[in-house]
Amino acid sequence: MDKVLILDFGSQYTQLIARKIRELGIYSEILPFDFSPSRIKKENPAAIVLSGGPQSVYKKDAPLLSPEIFKIGSPVLGICYGLQLMAHLLGGKVYPSQQKEYGLARLKVLDRRGLLAGIKDDTQVWMSHGDRVEKPPPGFIVSGKTANSSAAVMEWRERRLFGVQFHPEVIHTKQGKKILSNFLYSQTGLKAEWKMDFFIERKTEEIRRQVGRKKVICGLSGGVDSLVTALIVHRAIKDHLFCFFVDNGLLRRGHYPDLMKRFRNQLALNVIGVDASQLFLERLKGITSPEKKRKIIGELFIRIFKKEAEKIGRVDFLAQGTICPDVIESHPVNGPSSQIKSHHNVGGLPSSLNFKLIEPLRELFKDEVRSLAEQLRLGKDLISQHPFPGPGLAVRIVGEVTSERIDLLREADDILVEEIKRAGLYEKLWQAFAVLLPVKSVGVMGDRRTYQSVVVVRLVRSADGMTADWFPARPKLLASISNRIVNEVDGVNRVVYDITTKPPGTIEWE
Repeated sequence: MDKVLILDFGSQYTQLIARKIRELGIYSEILPFDFSPSRIKKENPAAIVLSGGPQSVYKKDAPLLSPEIFKIGSPVLGICYGLQLMAHLLGGKVYPSQQKEYGLARLKVLDRRGLLAGIKDDTQVWMSHGDRVEKPPPGFIVSGKTANSSAAVMEWRERRLFGVQFHPEVIHTKQGKKILSNFLYSQTGLKAEWKMDFFIERKTEEIRRQVGRKKVICGLSGGVDSLVTALIVHRAIKDHLFCFFVDNGLLRRGHYPDLMKRFRNQLALNVIGVDASQLFLERLKGITSPEKKRKIIGELFIRIFKKEAEKIGRVDFLAQGTICPDVIESHPVNGPSSQIKSHHNVGGLPSSLNFKLIEPLRELFKDEVRSLAEQLRLGKDLISQHPFPGPGLAVRIVGEVTSERIDLLREADDILVEEIKRAGLYEKLWQAFAVLLPVKSVGVMGDRRTYQSVVVVRLVRSADGMTADWFPARPKLLASISNRIVNEVDGVNRVVYDITTKPPGTIEWE
């Protein structure tokens, strides 16, 4: 089976490149940018992709690779920083751009005989760069440009070397998938042989081989990620899997008892319930920093898992439902990317614990996990449920987490989700949730002055969670949500609507 290697230079979108290549039916792997050409050659890649990254190729500390990479015979596609690196290493000129390009741009097609075959002129592309190629290396032609990038696409077809300044892997580049398809198929000659069906078989066999007859514990959150993880591990080792569902006091209304019944009765998983709501609330007292909240919650989960594991004897492995966006936002995957925010299930385990991690979904995106859930025959309501953060409502309460504020947010959130479902929008949105702000505002109710809390309504659409657009909800729906929250939730007198995209914002507030 053909394999594409992606060398990671720190882009937030590196894993998204791998995902798009998988969508096109080609198996892909991500490696650190500093893998030597000899080691890469041993991998026998059918093609190589150089990812984007936050650095400048001409700076002293820039992540570079050996020019020998271009001599091993595999076709190469450079994306953003990857394009600039290719130009820099092969004799071109890269300089700081007088006008930086972030966001949407229009691509002028100059040559359609290669990478841009079938691409419409003036097509929308997504840019994110402060440098540009001023002079392509010898042998290359420029086949596309934008207003601020005179070499937005460059090609040396005879040597099968290609570069694009924009990001074809993101949804905002309208014909990005077609461009990647041109590279993989018409310019590289690969065959579409990879299917997600193979994923479960491959992971099941890997886990079975790794674990043998030893015990594995898995923390369930109620979300599809941890549930699919548990089902794959259970498929591999059966009764050697022990699941824990911790009530941390930060779940939605009715979430804990309802899910416990389903886990045990419908899915036949061995699930141990743990009520630790008071413990989490005590540890979060006085904490306002989002990062500290996440760290505290992550550490408490691990401590609880360790304590419960001691009750069932020796446990060697901990399975987690970590998925790709968690990893990308928390720290570099294989390259020098920037941290956006930490996720409680990312970053390894404390040295005091002897568990080895099993993370079968680490390379996948949410919609790919949902595809696996369908193959595992999960109920539609579990598959289509909106992502819910591991730290729960703690990261939807800006500021200190108290029992009163949790109750208030639960009520508002319950109303919001109910109204979204009533409007037939739930399955059309990526997420719909309420956020409680640490500020109060003056209002008037029944001719009396009020000074109460503010709730934010957040509705977003997304394909994979890496980028997101706010949903243009109808005023009638927003009015219904606002009226119900203000009238039914004691302590709230104002509702506002979040119209921020990702980027520059994140989907969650903390």
